[in-house]
Amino acid sequence: MEAVASPHALPPRANLRLTPGGLAKFANPPRISAMSTMNISLPEGLKEFVDAQVGSRGFGTSSEYVRELIRKDQDRQQLRALLLAGAQSAPTAPVNAAYFDSLRKRITSKKSK
Repeated sequence: MEAVASPHALPPRANLRLTPGGLAKFANPPRISAMSTMNISLPEGLKEFVDAQVGSRGFGTSSEYVRELIRKDQDRQQLRALLLAGAQSAPTAPVNAAYFDSLRKRITSKKSK
């Protein structure tokens, strides 16, 4: 018996990219760049965990799962750097109701022009 494609089927995996929130981006498939190989050793318990995550979260391979973990860690480090830079910056005027009211007035005046 021949399998019939569902009208709701996802595109092939090569054309699917997950955003940090897990939503697919179909319009801009990932650019494939040269890949390097890295071998890692894991205790059996961690390997089983990775295999379970690959199966349950829709990753094609353990490499895809590890790449996603690395991307998330890069994002976390970038956010941390931005937060530290903000904490070290000079204080500004407090953000309160009056500040947001002035923003609303500026936006409203730009729309009416």
